[in-house]
Formats: sequence, structure tokens, C-alpha cells
Amino acid sequence: MSVRPPSIYSGANPQDALFDALQHEVQGEKASSLGRAGRLAEEALARLAMNTEPALRDELLRQAAKAVYAYFIQRELCGFRRHQDVIRELGIPSAVLARLGAV
Repeated sequence: MSVRPPSIYSGANPQDALFDALQHEVQGEKASSLGRAGRLAEEALARLAMNTEPALRDELLRQAAKAVYAYFIQRELCGFRRHQDVIRELGIPSAVLARLGAV
């Protein structure tokens, strides 16, 4: 069995290795935030869909629009610019999109 030293000691620039590690950590945090924002948007949309009281509709629309907006922003920060697939998959109502200015 042979043992090799980490690549950081093999003549590579140590600053490059640290930068790569930092980039890896940043990408992981972006992915985690994207997943969290997606779950919050799904939950807000589910509450809106299950609503049977007209008095609560405006507040639920506001919450859903806020959650979907945060999800769209997080997607854009991760490099995803097109939202049409997400709109279709989540079934985002046009009332929510209108509050975002997307309609």
C-alpha cells in the first residue's frame, strides 16, 4: 500500500487549493438554500391550494408570492435564469405570478 501526500503539498499553489475548497463550500450552501427556498414555496402554494375561506385568500396569496419570489431569487443566484419549468412543475397559479409582475 502506498501513501500519497495531499495534493496541496505536491507543488500546487496552496492558495488555489484553498480557493477550490472555499468554492466547494459556497456551492454547497447555495444548493442547501435553494432546496430550503423550494420547500417553503411548495408549502405556501399547498396552503393556498387547500384554502376554503375567502377571507384568508389575500393573505395566503401574499405569503405564496413572497415564498415564490424568494425561490426565484435563489434560483437566479445559483445560475438558473429560466423559471417556466418550475412554474409548470409547482403549478404556480397566475394570481401568484401576477403579484410578482410575471404575468
